[in-house]
Amino acid sequence: MESKRFFKEILIVIIGCIFLGASVSFGNNGLFLASVVSFLIIMSSNSLTKKVVGYFLEIGVEIRFWSWYQYGFRKASHFKKPVPMIWLPVVLSFLSKGYFWWLGILEFDVIPKAERVSRRHGLYRFTEVTEWHIAWIALFGIIINLILGFVGYLVGFEYFAKLSIYYSLWSLIPLSSLDGSKIFFSSRKVWAIATVIVGILTLWAMAIV
Repeated sequence: MESKRFFKEILIVIIGCIFLGASVSFGNNGLFLASVVSFLIIMSSNSLTKKVVGYFLEIGVEIRFWSWYQYGFRKASHFKKPVPMIWLPVVLSFLSKGYFWWLGILEFDVIPKAERVSRRHGLYRFTEVTEWHIAWIALFGIIINLILGFVGYLVGFEYFAKLSIYYSLWSLIPLSSLDGSKIFFSSRKVWAIATVIVGILTLWAMAIV
């Protein structure tokens, strides 16, 4: 079961990379392969970091396509089945002729491991998974992408650095079940600080390429 879910998540990341690669390279086919490879590193690192952080918190992390669950503000106003939004980056890029990028394509869910459920003493005062735990998982995913952006710039891969930092920015958008919502509703102060830092780095990224 675990191996099946693992390979499913790998496939999700690969498909997501292809869609994002197609959206950011719209009108410039020469950038498609570079974009796909860049997103493969960016998204794989982001997902793997979340899983590592989850491991230390005794929380299982499941990667999946970002989906839209609600069509209104009431709890009852939800779709019978979530609508996958994987198509949105390509459609928006097409409509804007490549001038607007949407990089929010993955989300994650958490599953408490048996060790956490049965724990009564030790590192954690509470055995349940809190919003704060989930926020830290999302935040470390953003941090690793910022680190990758700096490393990419230092070794001369400026296009990769730009995409990695942009992906971090999109990860902070507090919309639906994207990572930004998980951070925002856990701590608005942490979200605001992270947004300012990533916003400044985004302006820098726009200037280097």
